[in-house]
Amino acid sequence: MHRLAIVTVLAFPVLLPAQEPAPHRGGSTSAAGTVALPLPAPVAAPPVLDGRDDDPAWKNARVITDFREFDPVPNGTPRFRTTARIAYDAHNLYFFVRAYDPHPDSIVSLLSRRDVKTASDQIKIMIDSYHDLRTGYEFAVNPAGVKRDYYTYNDADEDESWDGVWDVATRIDSLGWTAEFRIPLSQLRYPSEAENTFGIMIDRDVARFSERYSWPLYSRSRTGIASQFEAVDGFRGLASPHRLEVSPYTVTKTQNAAIGAGYEQRTTATGGADLKYGLTSNLTVDATVNPDFGQVEADPSVLNLSAFETFFPEKRPFFLEGQGLFRFDVNCNDGVCSGLFYSRRIGRAPQLSGTYPGDENPAQTTILSAAKLTGRLAGGASIGVLDAVTSREQGPGHATIEPRTNYFVGRLQQDFRDGASGIGVMLTSVRRGVDQFSAPYLRRDALAGGLDFRNQFLGRRYSVDGYVAASRVAGSAQAIALTQQSFVHDYQRPDDRLAYDSTRTSLGGTSAQLSFNKIGGGKTRFNVGYQWLSPGFEINDVGFLSRANQQNEFAWYQIAFNDPTRVYRNFRINFNQWTNFTAAGMREEAGGNVNFNTTLANNWFVGGGEGVNAAVPSLCSTCSRGGPAVAQSRAFWGWANVMGDSRRAIVPGLSAFWNTGDEGRSSSVSAGPSVSMRVASRFSAEVGVNWSHDVNAAQWYGNYGALGSDTTHYTFARLDQHTVSVTTRLNFTATPNLSLQVYAQPFVSSGEYSDWMELNDPHARAFADRYRPYSNADGLAGFNYKQLRSNTVVRWEYRPGSVLYLVWSQGREQDGLDPGTFQFGRDYRNLFRAHPTNTFLIKGSYWVSF
Repeated sequence: MHRLAIVTVLAFPVLLPAQEPAPHRGGSTSAAGTVALPLPAPVAAPPVLDGRDDDPAWKNARVITDFREFDPVPNGTPRFRTTARIAYDAHNLYFFVRAYDPHPDSIVSLLSRRDVKTASDQIKIMIDSYHDLRTGYEFAVNPAGVKRDYYTYNDADEDESWDGVWDVATRIDSLGWTAEFRIPLSQLRYPSEAENTFGIMIDRDVARFSERYSWPLYSRSRTGIASQFEAVDGFRGLASPHRLEVSPYTVTKTQNAAIGAGYEQRTTATGGADLKYGLTSNLTVDATVNPDFGQVEADPSVLNLSAFETFFPEKRPFFLEGQGLFRFDVNCNDGVCSGLFYSRRIGRAPQLSGTYPGDENPAQTTILSAAKLTGRLAGGASIGVLDAVTSREQGPGHATIEPRTNYFVGRLQQDFRDGASGIGVMLTSVRRGVDQFSAPYLRRDALAGGLDFRNQFLGRRYSVDGYVAASRVAGSAQAIALTQQSFVHDYQRPDDRLAYDSTRTSLGGTSAQLSFNKIGGGKTRFNVGYQWLSPGFEINDVGFLSRANQQNEFAWYQIAFNDPTRVYRNFRINFNQWTNFTAAGMREEAGGNVNFNTTLANNWFVGGGEGVNAAVPSLCSTCSRGGPAVAQSRAFWGWANVMGDSRRAIVPGLSAFWNTGDEGRSSSVSAGPSVSMRVASRFSAEVGVNWSHDVNAAQWYGNYGALGSDTTHYTFARLDQHTVSVTTRLNFTATPNLSLQVYAQPFVSSGEYSDWMELNDPHARAFADRYRPYSNADGLAGFNYKQLRSNTVVRWEYRPGSVLYLVWSQGREQDGLDPGTFQFGRDYRNLFRAHPTNTFLIKGSYWVSF
């Protein structure tokens, strides 16, 4: 508990005052430090959306002309002129942007499906309708009329899954091109006031020169996006509707499912609905009944030989939209974060399918219903509440393979000092209706909660942030025993101070983190921090955590050169250092790396780095899967990435990785060549190959005997593994609202085991002293695993918000043929000879707004 006390004391910098920028002269100043722009009265008649500015609404609109370049030249004079106009009425916002270009025939206008960014010219409207300098909505379009939209949160993060219902018309003419927007206020959230102030920013991309302009000027050296918007005053008489949007849908699905040695054709027809209701202008309820996500792209194939669960990102629209509000990060690695809420737990694959195997077992748990309330209150508080219920799924003999479960997530965040500081709380709860089939394996109840805070100071250039969290799970003694013995906790390890108790019926734990950061100003950024996770901290019922029982110290320092030269457009070099311990203080790793990334003057991207785990000895607490910690030898690794100019018709790419360890006995090398092609405005293709050859001199193989006893054999073997996957994407866009997408990934991984050994002296510095030969009558068995996953999706948005999907999914899987050997041609031929599982789906939705 003393660590939590330290975090609480150090949190007092939240009270430090912010250093506000000096106001400009000549007008009222917005919170972003720019002169607020007043608007004329609302328009009497809405403009006709045709990409022309000859409507009366545009004649009296204020003209915005002072666009500036921000990329690649910070605060540069734009090559081309840009103007914008803003108008509104009680129900809509209107924008007209003219992008002047002396060579209209050179404007880059590429077709794609909605929300896919291409190397096209672009105009983007960004609106902070709360004017809280933390959140906003983005509406982008290219000259071909392809729309993209986002929700912005935490001042800098973008939620690409948000899809609003709005209209835009584009037109290329002799002066350049235009974009005329109509954005219904029903798609935004804002306080109900007599006069509203919105933050607004307008961006323009000129693709052939890779230049970007904005009004007001966007500064890449400052942190955040929404906090740099211009304050626009004078939105008077805006409606505060109780918005109601309903999207009923029907789904017809047919598939051939494996039944014993054969296959059976199954056809089902279901229906459901999505609902969105605006309680007020700033609070919205989203609900879904019997949702179907058959149009969502399949996860990539993975053969996981580690002790830890694979993290897959969320792809389902209902859970993606607004997910930023429900974030409470506990662990972040290379930009991928996980924490108290991992929405893929809802509707997961039944957890006891392997315990009660059967051909009839469903692949996913049915979500009966889900609802969430999200919004922002007048005092600067953001609120998010989610509740979902999943059905009981049963296997052979009516055995429960997933009990009926209720999931609850609540999130509250309060901003202070115009968003420069904030504090938040989160609570999650899971309750399962366990029975005689599931009670010995699954926890009955799970409760987790936390408090997080942030404070930016000294002109928002520095910040202190952190969190404290706690958890408690309860269930039968058998279920809690399995929790203790899981690789997340490893209470049964013989050389740790943890006390494994097979009679426990609950388990609790805590976690905390504190970090100090430089986030803006100048060329440098840094982050230093400390994290604590107690052995009993458990959030995996509705969150994601790979390891408890840890202490982590980490540091990062970056030098960024954003001013372009004749060699590069930008250049960054990063230094990372970390040291990891168990909660009891046993050092597991002390490493670091140096890496760089740059965009060259010709728009090619190049990056790479070198890393080392320098501390010897370091001890791995999970390598023996519940046995004693095993010493680790020094390891080195490196990587490199190259990507061509995205503006070209053919864009090559190459990624590579290598490492070596265990005194030269273990090694890994991988290469990932790729190419993206655009053979026409409507058609594009991407093909990427991922090849790797891994040799692990001490791959865990199995434990034999009673764990923790003197006779237990913790065994390892040398694994020689080859893996090849090919990822292909084909895209054809007939119109901005009608598209075809094909995704396919065949995957093969083959491994041969040799040199079977067991632990001898697990803490020995020398690799040869840690192990001794082991033999067993069963012998070593290799593997050869093959899988194909593919999706073909036709998407037609036949009216705004209403979509028809035609989907064909195919899967093939083969395991056990030619184990331990790898031949590329043979293995891929065998994969495509495996019997396919085909699923055909038609899903139609109809959006209605009241």
